[in-house]
This record gives sequence, structure tokens and C-alpha cells, in this order.
Amino acid sequence: MPTPPLEPARDDPGRAPARALVTSLQARLVARLEEVGSRVGLPLQLSPRSWQRDEGRHGGGTRLGLRDTDHGGPGFLGPGLLQRASVNISSVFYDDVPDRALASATALSAIVHPEHPRGPSLHMHISWTVRRDGTGGWRIMADLNPSLPDAAQTASFRATLASLAGPLAAAAAENGDRYFFIPALDRHRGVAHFYLEGHDSGHFQADLALARRVGEGVIDRYAALLLRAVEGAPPPSVAERQAQLAYHTLYLFQVLTLDRGTTSGLMIHGDNDVGILGSLPARVDRELLASWAGRAPAPQDALVRALVQALPELQPSLVSDETKGRLAQVVREHYRAYPEALELQARGAVVPPTVANHGGGG
Repeated sequence: MPTPPLEPARDDPGRAPARALVTSLQARLVARLEEVGSRVGLPLQLSPRSWQRDEGRHGGGTRLGLRDTDHGGPGFLGPGLLQRASVNISSVFYDDVPDRALASATALSAIVHPEHPRGPSLHMHISWTVRRDGTGGWRIMADLNPSLPDAAQTASFRATLASLAGPLAAAAAENGDRYFFIPALDRHRGVAHFYLEGHDSGHFQADLALARRVGEGVIDRYAALLLRAVEGAPPPSVAERQAQLAYHTLYLFQVLTLDRGTTSGLMIHGDNDVGILGSLPARVDRELLASWAGRAPAPQDALVRALVQALPELQPSLVSDETKGRLAQVVREHYRAYPEALELQARGAVVPPTVANHGGGG
């Protein structure tokens, strides 16, 4: 299905070039993944699915992802390169809602979870947002998330980020380390983090070029690392599969209990629950997740227990589109009951207005 048309910007001349950028990055990431799949003999086909905000009155987007298959059981290795992938672009705008703090948001949000445990996962988010007062800024995020950390992989990804961002790299890495730390488990999600929030140098074209450079560079480096990890790799051992399952469980824990962007999107609307939770891996360890409830501070312990109940009673537990709908509702009900728990979520150096006002971009 085609992407809903981009509406004319009233006060945001950056919306059109930002939309062109995220569209090009979506195509680039999909092309690179397809190239890796072709090289290793694991065919890849990402299917489009469009969604609309408020029946299209306030924009929408198109997500390219794997079809929800719910295949397999314990130890199952799927037939393709990826276990789960979601590459979503969105353009939402509230030109007709003058009392809304967020005027518009144009974004790419991408997550890739390879099937083989030796393939690291990638998360990347690049967005341009404009507030009602006309001020705008970029959010640029990228992080490498391996189930089986590899020192060479980590060093290569960090070096790429440093070369792409120059003098901004150190602050972005520090901010990312802060955001992706999980206090209850005393560890990070991922091994290399990059997070610029509200970036506005005062020169839009220079900032647009930075966003493009980081996006393209991260995509190309990740594709190279993925190819190196899976090309000629032997079938995963039982221990490698278990490490992947445990890490994917940690990934779900971080996204659903700490991630402000995810919570923001779920709280403001129910138009795209499957897309917003597109970052969740396909399979998690329900018992391991349950064991972490006692380590989470109140009232997040109650949230973890409710998430466990929303998962199928299987081992591993399959996170289907239907399950995502249940998990989304659990998160909404929890923060409606405990709005103060939003203060327990992850934060970088700056809490973006789009999150603080529950106005996420998809």
C-alpha cells in the first residue's frame, strides 16, 4: 500500500527534506539487508504495510517488515536471514490542532534482529520534529545490540560512529550510554550507543547533512558486520541460541519498561501498536522475564508481571502481532494507573518535548 501523501507544511520548511531523507534511508537499509541475504543464500523479502494517524487527518507512514509467522518452537532456526525486522517511516502533523505542543514529526525508526545468534541486532532512529513555537531539532540514535558480544564488532561500530559525528560523537555516546542503561539489571542494552536529542546547530542544511551521514554510514557499517558474522557461520549451538533468547528477553524488558519513545507512541494513540512494538524480538523467555519482576522498582514490578501474563505460556514465548496488541494495552493501562511511573523511564541529557507531551511520531 502506498504511503499517505505528505501534506503541505504550514510553518515547517524542513518537513519535506526530512521526509526525503528518511525515505531514502529506508530504501538503503532494505537494499543492504537484501544484499546480505543474497550473498549468504538466505532470501529476504520485507513487505510494506501502511498506517494512518487519525484516519489520515494527521499523517501516517509505511512500515517494511517481515510477515508475522509465529513459526517454530524451542531451538528452531528460521529459514531466512532475519528473525524480525521493522523499517518504518512516518510523517505526522497537527496543523489543525493549535493547542498541541508538537507541530510535526518526520521519522525513520528501524530495528533488525538476525536469526543467527552471531548476527548482532541494530536499532536506528532519525527524526526531525517541530514544536508549536516553530523551533525544531533532530533526534539521531543508533545502537548495536549483539546477543553474543564481539570485541571487533563493537570496536568497528564505535569507530564508525566517531568518524561520522566528529566532535559530537563523545557526547552522543555518553548520552546513549545513559539512555540504554537498565538499572534493575545493572547493565546496558547493547554495546555501542549514539544518541543526539534536540540537535539544532542553527544551520538546517548542515544538520540535515549530519543526519544523512550518520544514517547512511551506520547502515553500511551494520550490513558489513552482519555479513561478516553470518557468512559461512556454522549452525548455532544450543548455548548460542539460549544466549540469544536471554538477550532478546532483556531487549523486550528495556523497551516495555524503560523506553520513553515507545511509551509515548502507545499512550497517545492506538493506530500503530504493531509498528511501535516492531522492535520486539520474535521469541523471548517468559520465565526469565518473570524472574526480573522482583528486581524492578514499584510500580514497575507490577508492569513486568502484567507483561508476563500477556505473553503466551510457551517456551520460548512467541511475540506475534496479536501478542503485541496485548502488550501495548498492558503498557497503556499501567501508565494510566501510575502516571508517576513515567519518571522511572530512561532519559538522556534532554527529555524531548515529543515524549514529555506524549506526541511520538509513530
